[in-house]
Amino acid sequence: MASENVVTLTDDNFEDEVLNADVPVLVDFWATWCGPCRMIAPVIDELADDYAGRVKIGKLDVDDNPRMAQEYGVRSIPTLLFFKGGDVADQMMGAAPKGQLAKKLDQLIGQPA
Repeated sequence: MASENVVTLTDDNFEDEVLNADVPVLVDFWATWCGPCRMIAPVIDELADDYAGRVKIGKLDVDDNPRMAQEYGVRSIPTLLFFKGGDVADQMMGAAPKGQLAKKLDQLIGQPA
């Protein structure tokens, strides 16, 4: 079950939802056919619930939205980009455990913009 706190990102809403966000943003670049993407989906949902109001978490399907994936050099999925103040502050590739992602989010929240 997908979390209602996960934002569906597109090439069209990326600027408003991510670059202009007033909180840090975690963007999961994924695709429906990607096994590791499906593996981490429940973790992404849990993080969206755990960090609701402090961090925005969104998913961008690279098949439906190739422009943003290309713009950010996403060559393999899942790729997770961590944005702060409209800039990429960190990134991870591949499925990662929840604790590792939470640690990065905590660091992002603690950094000044």
